[in-house]
Amino acid sequence: MTSLAAEYDPYILPMPVPDSPVVLAEWISPGNTHDNARYEDPVWPLAPLIDNPGTILCSILWRNCPAPLLGELKLVTWTMLNGRLRPTYLKGRGVQARGRTSASDMRDTCNEWMRLARWLHERRFTSLADCTEEVWRAYLPERWKDGVSRDYAEKICIALSDLWAFDQLSACPGNVTRPPWEVEGVDDFLPAADGSASGENSREPLDPQTLGPLLIWAIRFVDDFADDILAAWAERRRLVAVAAANVAVPEGLTALADRLLPLVEQGEALPAIRMHGKMCLARTYISALTGASLGQVGRFSERHRLADLADEQPGPCPLQVPVTGRIDGMPWRTHMDFDEAPELMRHLGTAAMIICLYLTGMRPQEVQGLRSGCCPEPEPGADGTHGRHLIRSWHYKNVTDSDGNLVSAGEEREVPWVAISPVVHAIRVLERMVPPGELLLSAAHHDFVQQRGHHGALKHQGLSTRVEDFVSWMNREAKAQGLTDQIIPSDPHGAIGLARFRRTLAWHIARRPGGLVALAIQYGHMRTVLDARTSSGYGSRSRGGIHSVLDVETALAAADTAAQLRDRMAAGEKISGPAARRAVTAAATTPRFEGRIVTTKFATKAAKFLARDGIVLYDNPDSFLICAFKHDNALCEPEPSATAPRQYACQQGCGNTVRTDTHAQQMREKADEIDLKATFVPEKLAKRLRRNADNFRKMADAHDATAQTAEAMI
Repeated sequence: MTSLAAEYDPYILPMPVPDSPVVLAEWISPGNTHDNARYEDPVWPLAPLIDNPGTILCSILWRNCPAPLLGELKLVTWTMLNGRLRPTYLKGRGVQARGRTSASDMRDTCNEWMRLARWLHERRFTSLADCTEEVWRAYLPERWKDGVSRDYAEKICIALSDLWAFDQLSACPGNVTRPPWEVEGVDDFLPAADGSASGENSREPLDPQTLGPLLIWAIRFVDDFADDILAAWAERRRLVAVAAANVAVPEGLTALADRLLPLVEQGEALPAIRMHGKMCLARTYISALTGASLGQVGRFSERHRLADLADEQPGPCPLQVPVTGRIDGMPWRTHMDFDEAPELMRHLGTAAMIICLYLTGMRPQEVQGLRSGCCPEPEPGADGTHGRHLIRSWHYKNVTDSDGNLVSAGEEREVPWVAISPVVHAIRVLERMVPPGELLLSAAHHDFVQQRGHHGALKHQGLSTRVEDFVSWMNREAKAQGLTDQIIPSDPHGAIGLARFRRTLAWHIARRPGGLVALAIQYGHMRTVLDARTSSGYGSRSRGGIHSVLDVETALAAADTAAQLRDRMAAGEKISGPAARRAVTAAATTPRFEGRIVTTKFATKAAKFLARDGIVLYDNPDSFLICAFKHDNALCEPEPSATAPRQYACQQGCGNTVRTDTHAQQMREKADEIDLKATFVPEKLAKRLRRNADNFRKMADAHDATAQTAEAMI
């Protein structure tokens, strides 16, 4: 009867046997060469289901399942791995419900099932059929005792519901009882709401005091240090190859003695490298320089106790490559070092990754999926000018096939990302670090020390660790170079991680039009590109893409600007400018928003908020004004569909200008600062600076002459 059901119902799978493959061939893509397992094996690798280079290869470990329930749970898990949920089951479960999910989601679901199985086993239940409605009701309160958010608890309920759903699709159902929340609704079964949120908009932007020096050092690595580091790495690899090829001959031993014994006799430092937290004799380096074999160097070291001497008095291992990089006009290294080259290569890759993450708006998985050649040089147009650099990339989130099943390999996005200059430079450096066509963050090619040949791209946790290591290195370097003003302080909201860069890009575009590290024009171009929303949408997916993130941050910034103006007017400040009356109205009608963590629904509200042409306020601290943006009045030449000004292109005489007494005071302080600078420069430049200072004072005077209180404008 089971075989008949399987024959006539395509959703019911045939019964597996001990030798059946864990993943059936139909679910393994042609290019996937990972090892499969057999049904009887104690470990089920899920790598045959994983084609995303940024995803960690995972497995199901059956040792975590109690023996009495092992057979039933194996069968329903195998059904999940090789089957798909019925459309009738998925109907009404939300747009993100899938007949098949990712391998990591399947692993997590199975682990949740095994957790339930252990709980049942502790209470002497021996079958999944024993999980009755009363047992379900008893289990959830016990599960929540471990402390889970309401959002995560809902995911757990979905996983437990899937146990019931997939059991019905197996060749030999275990008769799992339908969970009661499937009938009554899940809300009453979840823990109390704790205010937690999820999604990219809920993450705090990086603090400007942290991001500023981080981006300075990242760009410095790519633009100023990359040539030195890559040359040092190439020379190190050459020396390693030479040492490995050296054979033991008397001439090599003589050269070895001639090089090292004088250093030992004179008590000078020996070439050393750090290994396992201890300084050791640089055997490979010495072998390559002297022509001695590695074995000869090892025996010579033991005979003369050089290992202890190297640890007591370690010396450098200079490489014969030029140092061209500069910090404040001075060489950043006296020499490139054999021992430091792998660490610098690691940090160079991290620096390039940070630039790509922050200055494109890509999600981490998309940067992990970039390959060499993804950003070709633009073809010249008919007028001889070159267009923007475009990044052809793959995206993975919510990519499904025609049946609604998740596609692990993702797909190429229809609309490319626009690359500004720092991103192009970063990609070019990464392309020099990997072979043509390879992943730019290939785990195999970025493992500069151990070279273990790992799969795919560097993974999320490893990249996060590299960012923190990069920060630690930069802070040590800043102190050593006397650049205490470029030390990176800890972010008040915790680790930098990867996912916060995307939200931070939107924060800076919306709130810091002048940029933080002389990137005002690039930020401005990003805003222009992001506002030019095509039918597909820049960086789009099934939802709003980066537009939603930018809209959220811009709306929050505008709300903050309105609140600050309201506070200034309440404190008695006067305002001036052609848009002053509109600004008073906007300040009075814009709600105050406390905090920066927002729900996913806020993105839709943000877009509607920004569409209120003429009564949305944008702070422009670099121009000492507020812009009450009305599209038809704007002199900054915004795009036709733009809902925000091009703040980096702010023009005097614009009909959207608003100033307060605070702005007038800031302009006078700026004028004094410029006058002070004028005393230290040549006369021609000094005259130009003083004219600028006079212009600021004239604008401040004009404000004083025309400013009114808010009450006088009503």
